[in-house]
Amino acid sequence: MRVALVHDYISEFGGAERVLLALSEIWPDAPIYTAFYKNGRTLEMLKGKDVRPSWVQNIPGFSTKLHSPLRILAPLIWGSFDFRDYDVVISSASWYVTKGFGQRGHTSPKATLGTTGKPVEFCYCHTPPRYLYGYHTSVTPNWLTKIYSSVVNPFMRKYDFESAQKVDYFIANSEEVKNRIKRFYNRDAKVIYPPVEVSRVSQAPRVSREYYLTVARVVGGKGLELAVETANKYGFPLKVVGGPSGFSKLLESLKQKAGKNVEFLGFVDDDRLEDLYFGAKAFLALSRDEDFGITPVEAMLAGTPVVAFNGGGYKETVIEGKTGIFFDDYTTEGLYNAIQKLGKTKIKPQDCKKQGEKFSRERFKREIKEYVESVHSQRSQGSSQKH
Repeated sequence: MRVALVHDYISEFGGAERVLLALSEIWPDAPIYTAFYKNGRTLEMLKGKDVRPSWVQNIPGFSTKLHSPLRILAPLIWGSFDFRDYDVVISSASWYVTKGFGQRGHTSPKATLGTTGKPVEFCYCHTPPRYLYGYHTSVTPNWLTKIYSSVVNPFMRKYDFESAQKVDYFIANSEEVKNRIKRFYNRDAKVIYPPVEVSRVSQAPRVSREYYLTVARVVGGKGLELAVETANKYGFPLKVVGGPSGFSKLLESLKQKAGKNVEFLGFVDDDRLEDLYFGAKAFLALSRDEDFGITPVEAMLAGTPVVAFNGGGYKETVIEGKTGIFFDDYTTEGLYNAIQKLGKTKIKPQDCKKQGEKFSRERFKREIKEYVESVHSQRSQGSSQKH
């Protein structure tokens, strides 16, 4: 089975990149096609892999500043790749309309599926592009970007929908995203939760719990404003892990507002992050419409309870009263009331850890490998029977 992997673009390291790394471990010989890449942690972790960027890699400034305003080039970017020699194409897709390329081309002598030569396309969808469907994004638009988006986004929505119709099988990273796929594309999807590391964090030593913790890129839509405002108002210690991304100036704004009880740690290495998870009284998960949410699961693996907004993917991972507390009132008072409620609720660290272990890396690799190979086998048998 000849497999090609496709990823939006290789830049910062996050949940989507965890999925890409796991996929590259399942199919180590599969080349990785991407719009462009930037030097950094993700590229370093893919060292030795066959990473194939598109032609925009050679455009000065595209990977740093131009990829968002020039997103209208996405059809030309993905159309420049030829997947006719592969049996299966698996995309890791969210922002850059990374799907719909398995239908192009003609018969290839290297493909094994029969007469069409068209690879079977699986789209592992982290979410339909948030900026196209009214969800919070990392960037707060100004008047210029609003005007530009009003012109470009209708075209991108049409292209995104048409590309989604060309996908053979959708895989959603959560029930939340499965519902979005149905709503925006009118397509069904199989849910396979993304991989969360458990081997090291679950073995870290127990330490005292003295502060509240949140981990996210310091951009809009992550709920960091609410966390800082609540900590300021009620005086509890808060640690914020994560750095700014893109053009976001939120970090400077938050630092100006934050009191001495709020500490911004920036990006930290994995060992330090594990210690922080274990040292926290609770983890604050505050995005209003999270696609899935890996960080709350990591916190639970450390035995740390979660205070989460009652929305998005959080509802699929946190168990009310057993591994955390939900709140609906998205205000400082609502968040603080949930924190107080958590203090009165007896939550066992072992229950948190047990819940987190349901989302292991090995589970993800097993489920997606079995699903892809099962579909490929069925289609191959069907093609053979026709001939």
